[in-house]
Amino acid sequence: MKQIQTAAELTSAVSAARESGKEIGLVPTMGALHEGHLSLIERAMQENDLVVVSLFVNPIQFNNKEDLEKYPRTIEADLELIKNLELRIKNSCTDNLLAFTPTVAEMYPDGMPTEVYRFGPVEEVMEGPRRPGHFSGVAVVVRRLFDLSQPTRAYFGEKDYQQIAVIRALLTQIKYPIELVPCPIVRADDGLALSSRNMRLSSAARQMAPAINATLEQAAEMAEYEDVDDVKEWVLDTLASWHEVNNCPDGLKFEPEYFEIVDAITLQPIAGWDEAAANGAVGCIAVWLDGVRLIDIVKF
Repeated sequence: MKQIQTAAELTSAVSAARESGKEIGLVPTMGALHEGHLSLIERAMQENDLVVVSLFVNPIQFNNKEDLEKYPRTIEADLELIKNLELRIKNSCTDNLLAFTPTVAEMYPDGMPTEVYRFGPVEEVMEGPRRPGHFSGVAVVVRRLFDLSQPTRAYFGEKDYQQIAVIRALLTQIKYPIELVPCPIVRADDGLALSSRNMRLSSAARQMAPAINATLEQAAEMAEYEDVDDVKEWVLDTLASWHEVNNCPDGLKFEPEYFEIVDAITLQPIAGWDEAAANGAVGCIAVWLDGVRLIDIVKF
């Protein structure tokens, strides 16, 4: 692994790779890496000749200043995780890997960008109304990473399901011939979806958090005999009352922000299971716990 901190170094490296006919994989991250990120990197290493892993906390996708300030920054530990991954799989994958760790000034040399992206209905549901400007900020940084790394493929985790739909729409808008590769969620042994934000949970909250996935799994089973609205109501009620039913300590409780069951491609809410017959349905949830906002999905 080679650490690169400037845009000039990155463009030089990928241009040389392109000229020699190499395929490039991009794994965009905000650092605070965990096994979910490593699974993306490993897949990219298996499928490409050169892999670029970006570690950059993008300020313009945060609409909450406190969330930006609290977002974990663990660059040295992240680089060590990547090195250890290389050692573990070097015999079966490419070992040609670049860790791109720019500063904000390096990423946005002309100051904070002013361009705005719109994605229509796909961004007007779930996260969109609750995090105004978030997806435009994501699109800005992802496009810059595309421009710098010139990838053949880009890898994103399915936990951020709506983000994948937005990136797909971005690629349509800018007409870049990049293959978008969605990758399955990696979970802890107790079912909690791995997330950089999990490290902010207290010990008691971390013990509670797997109930989110457990509830979603039960919802998937209920879909065989309950209608959409009943499943949605049950999920929200179950999590909202979890602390009472289970005598949770320290006043901890789940505060569901939303749970929507949507078409897996258009992300538009469905009223009946037959509406998603062609594309399938996905349940997307955002829940507050211990001051931390957790998201997860379940496929129906």
